[in-house]
Amino acid sequence: MRVIGTRALGLRTPIIRESDDLVAVICQSVKDAIKYENIQINDGDIIGVTEAVVARSQGNYANMDQIAADVKAHFNGGHIGVVFPILSRNRFAMLLKGISLGAEKVTVLLSYPADEVGNQLISWDDIDDKKLNPYSDCLSEAEYREFFGETKHRFTGVDYVAYYKSLGNNIDIVLCADPKRILDYTDQIIAADIHTRTRTKRALYAAGAKKVIGLDDLLTKPVNGSGYNERYGLLGSNKATENRIKLFPRACDVFVQKMQQALRELSGKTVEVLVYGDGGFKDPVGGIWELADPVVAPAFTSGLSGTPNELKLKFLADNNYADLSKDEARKAIEKAIQAKAGIDQMGKMESEGTTPRQLTDLLGSLCDLVSGSGDKGTPFVLVQGYFDNYAS
Repeated sequence: MRVIGTRALGLRTPIIRESDDLVAVICQSVKDAIKYENIQINDGDIIGVTEAVVARSQGNYANMDQIAADVKAHFNGGHIGVVFPILSRNRFAMLLKGISLGAEKVTVLLSYPADEVGNQLISWDDIDDKKLNPYSDCLSEAEYREFFGETKHRFTGVDYVAYYKSLGNNIDIVLCADPKRILDYTDQIIAADIHTRTRTKRALYAAGAKKVIGLDDLLTKPVNGSGYNERYGLLGSNKATENRIKLFPRACDVFVQKMQQALRELSGKTVEVLVYGDGGFKDPVGGIWELADPVVAPAFTSGLSGTPNELKLKFLADNNYADLSKDEARKAIEKAIQAKAGIDQMGKMESEGTTPRQLTDLLGSLCDLVSGSGDKGTPFVLVQGYFDNYAS
């Protein structure tokens, strides 16, 4: 009898550098896991590869001057508005620095009390106390300070209003939850939000904006020798140095296919592969949604398409088979699981409370939690038994 279901194992690797053969590095890590940890590779296993090492091995980088050049190509300098950036030294600060180099003046419209992924400038309690409406009350930096004084993020200790202002001598900060208020300052705008960018662009054009682009429209092709991402542009980028960012990786579909073939040659098994970035989960203390990448998984092999099609074991145990003995209930539940094959469980009471999210969002979140974002040194994750169930 099997007593272990799903398990996720972080695989240690050397430091990945530009031009490294990432497929070969991962295969060696799998070989080491087989040799030293007695790991057995099976059909249906999954290898998750963090987007960071894919982009690093591709050399997919850009510097501030290259960002500035692309901003100038879109707007010819002038006064640019930047709407709804997230609050992040790692994710947005360097982009703002590059944008400011490509403009005569930049007005940044910060959403308050929080950005789109939940990073709080201030709390809703503070908003209520001051009797403000973020959707109608647009605050200058001076008015913001008058209401709230110096405000620091509870996790990072950073005053983001002051920090973003310091990134260029041509940057002003205003605060409002209505993106259209940027039109009080300029009609040339960069929509810097991630998941709500399409709606923001649409609202700004409808309100009379002259030109609106998103971060996904910048560096979609090489600029003066830069890296690029044809689909996401600057979205998903991270700070590399004080003058350089790492972009979201490109050509990931090609990579996952090559990786799957190499693992098949290594193990004789069909292993699914995905490239993952930020997980899609929410921190219950800070309220941060975490997902600063445009997607959880930019690429994956075909076996990871779709959503789970599961039954709720506790529902079956408490309802359908509550009067059976433990052994009889186990057999009945196993039979019900086996019978569900090919039958969509959506809307059925037996599946109530399961999570019909995309498999790649669930797996990418799992991998992100296992690999972490710090010093664990495990940028690859081996997931085993994910497609098993109680009847396996």
